[in-house]
Amino acid sequence: MPAFRETLTREEIEAVLEYAHSLCREPAWPRGNLNFPRALITEKAFPEDEFVLDAAVNAEGDAGLTSRIVYEKRLGPRGQLDVSLPFQFQKFGIPAWQGGVGDLVTGYKRVVLGNNRTGTILSLGGEVIWATGDPKRGFGKGTTVLEGFASFGQRLPKNGFVQFQSGIESPTHTQDANRAVFWRTVLGKSFAPDGGLGRLWSPMVELLADRELADGERINWDVVPQFQVTLSRRQHVRAAFGVRLPVNDFGPRTTQLIIYVLWDWFDGGILNGWK
Repeated sequence: MPAFRETLTREEIEAVLEYAHSLCREPAWPRGNLNFPRALITEKAFPEDEFVLDAAVNAEGDAGLTSRIVYEKRLGPRGQLDVSLPFQFQKFGIPAWQGGVGDLVTGYKRVVLGNNRTGTILSLGGEVIWATGDPKRGFGKGTTVLEGFASFGQRLPKNGFVQFQSGIESPTHTQDANRAVFWRTVLGKSFAPDGGLGRLWSPMVELLADRELADGERINWDVVPQFQVTLSRRQHVRAAFGVRLPVNDFGPRTTQLIIYVLWDWFDGGILNGWK
């Protein structure tokens, strides 16, 4: 089918898209307009079919690298199953590096609200963090942890967006790890030159906070400026990079460089859509 980019105005193209959307007889599917760019840390509300490979490198203090393989599978119009397996490598002032598997994570989330008119999406989810890592080498918490969370996204004018996630972590053995709460906020904007058909640029900033629910503990704050860019013309292969900067408690928490590459395999093969 030939393209009509030079024939139709932007308003006419949007009218055609709106008509195509009206042919979907299942209102449970959240609209793609609510699929905001993925942040480095914060879990977004929109369900996906994706593979993600991410890595975090310590920029100061003891050398260390943490990488994850993440698999996300959409279940029905509103659900998503996810599995992630981390691999960690640390060097604690000795010549040899230590490496191993971290704590395996399995989870599920479901969209409970998706309103294209207001640009709002809300999901509820839960994860089980299995004690597969070695806590003696810093590769795990040493106990299974149950996590519940809510993820929220809101479309803003001119391709802006805000996302929020909040949750609680509850270990099965509190003598090995404390209960904790966390909340995360993302503010960003996407720039789509060439009528939205070319490369998509999305600068974002995350504000992260977490606190263990124990006497004497306080809130840890981090800020994460970052940038996401589409690599393929189909926009189904993307990369992001950023820096996680501690705002307080600088001793045990160090600056990290973070990067990920994702493949939205629902939109095609990894080698498709580049030309």
